[in-house]
Amino acid sequence: MTKVQVRFHLRKPLDDSDYQGIAKAHAVYGIHKITVEPSLQDLMIEYDATRLRPAEVESALASAGIPIERDAAIV
Repeated sequence: MTKVQVRFHLRKPLDDSDYQGIAKAHAVYGIHKITVEPSLQDLMIEYDATRLRPAEVESALASAGIPIERDAAIV
């Protein structure tokens, strides 16, 4: 297992439905941890790189309805 972290910027502040989406995305096999950064403007995702690629993590978050955009500067 190779743990990797990737940061995503939130396009808007999280609301209750977004937190439900985070719980849904956390259930995706290979995603280990989803952390809301203290600034409340970013999510840090820890995942197993042998199971998922960054694009698949991004897709899982988007499918769960989380308003994210990839922070290209931080991978």
